[in-house]
Amino acid sequence: MPATATVIGALLGLGTQMYSNALRRLPHMRHPWEHVLGMGLGALFANQMANWDAQLKEDLDKMIEKAKAANERRYFGMLECDSKVASSTPTKVKPALSRMQA
Repeated sequence: MPATATVIGALLGLGTQMYSNALRRLPHMRHPWEHVLGMGLGALFANQMANWDAQLKEDLDKMIEKAKAANERRYFGMLECDSKVASSTPTKVKPALSRMQA
């Protein structure tokens, strides 16, 4: 993955510099150091984008796990809480609770 991003970024930087020279009707390889600089910046940019994407996926997975845990506590935890409430309530209230839950 890093090698692919590096190559793609280097080609993007080289292409940008050559396109810039072509628009200005200059020789395509006028200043070779500008091409090397463009390739380096393009490779750096592409690698940072790949790292950012990987970090974003990790953060998203963590957020999804937190949301699932919260939903399970919210919806499945209520059944456990209801049974605790029903066992601690007086006997006169228990028939009313059973009718409400049914």
